[in-house]
Amino acid sequence: MTVPETLDGWFALHDFRRFDRMAWNLLPAPEREKALTEAADLVASFERVDDAPAGRSVTYSVVGHKADLLVFHLRPEVGQLHELERAFDATTLGSYTSRPYSYLSVTEVSRHGSPEGTAETIESSPHVQARLYPEIPSSNTYVCFYPMSKKRQGTDNWYTLAGPERGELMRAHGRTGRRYAGKVFQIVTGSMGLDDWEWGVTLFSDDPLEFKKLVYEMRFDEVSARFADFGPFYVGRRLIPEDLGRCLGE
Repeated sequence: MTVPETLDGWFALHDFRRFDRMAWNLLPAPEREKALTEAADLVASFERVDDAPAGRSVTYSVVGHKADLLVFHLRPEVGQLHELERAFDATTLGSYTSRPYSYLSVTEVSRHGSPEGTAETIESSPHVQARLYPEIPSSNTYVCFYPMSKKRQGTDNWYTLAGPERGELMRAHGRTGRRYAGKVFQIVTGSMGLDDWEWGVTLFSDDPLEFKKLVYEMRFDEVSARFADFGPFYVGRRLIPEDLGRCLGE
């Protein structure tokens, strides 16, 4: 069986944080203010990518109980991502956080149904470059992240399908996604051998209802209806670094 080639770009880290509000509120107000300034300056440096020659970072306030904060990083090397999370841990604010979830992956383009050509010529195309080294649309208000895997259950085993059948199923899935162009921006990352699921999907939009519409419609695609298992969904709202205190009621 032919294994479809993947093209890989930047490594991705979804760094979710939860604040210990009870402990935080015991700090005197001047110390809280100093800690927030320190953390805001650091997160702003993440978003400027002061630490690496290339990459992206964006910060979100998470809606619901699953987390309080998400910092989404893209960097050329895993070690750079590790340094970013350690840098936040070293701040005073970081010492008042726990990590309810995180996800490590890498931007990926699968060659399912790709046009003819070498990996080098395909990778050099502007469309593929934009998927491997994406601009995070920081102007979009909302983000939705979820991990997923392909099923390996009885006859519904994605990895035993013939290559042409997998390719056609993915092309049909792509046609559904393209109907949301201009409404939802998507970054797909691969995580086999890096985290517990096989892919991560990160969606960006100004209207969170578009997340529901897109995911709902895609559930009826055969590739999802037969072969997809989904993990937890996280939704966040764009947070500029100087507003970090809003997550803590400051």
